Amino acid sequence: MDSTSPEPSLYTVKAVFILDNDGNRLLSKYYDPELYPSLKEQKNFESNVFDKTHKADNEITFLEGMTIVYKSNIDLFFYVVGSAQENELMLMSVLNCVFDSLSYIIRINVERQSLLDNMEGVLLVFDEIIDGGVIIESDPQQVVHKIIYRADENPLTEQSVTQHLTEKLELSTNVLQSAKEQIKWSILK
Repeated sequence: MDSTSPEPSLYTVKAVFILDNDGNRLLSKYYDPELYPSLKEQKNFESNVFDKTHKADNEITFLEGMTIVYKSNIDLFFYVVGSAQENELMLMSVLNCVFDSLSYIIRINVERQSLLDNMEGVLLVFDEIIDGGVIIESDPQQVVHKIIYRADENPLTEQSVTQHLTEKLELSTNVLQSAKEQIKWSILK
């Protein structure tokens, strides 16, 4: 084996981030703490990536010794970053899985506001696809299935609590209404 080639590693993904069409960060996860350790360095890197890619029609670029695959949709830019030696097809499969999973979770166009409104689901998608830089899933159907399964395990979200309380209130109102009618009928008799 060539002594200059890097050792194979499961730690494929160095970072994943989503920027809006102005280059502002909406979400990012860095999996290699040595890559860009400070927030300032991360934002600087993201700015450089955005400047290089926001007007390009490519899907792959190389910058600062990193392989970057990206996709734009409406007012968002999705990026997956790997090392310079990383297989672009593997990184692209992660990118496609992220985008397809988000499309299903959000259920409408994947755009800035819908992404912000569904941030919890977006974070779950990231966590189901990548763990510490290791790709653990690349099939969007499996990702969505796991997220739905998690939601079924933990049904007490803010919405489900509100819905539960509303149903109880409606039931109580119906019981009171029925009691009033029974009292009214008993008085009339």
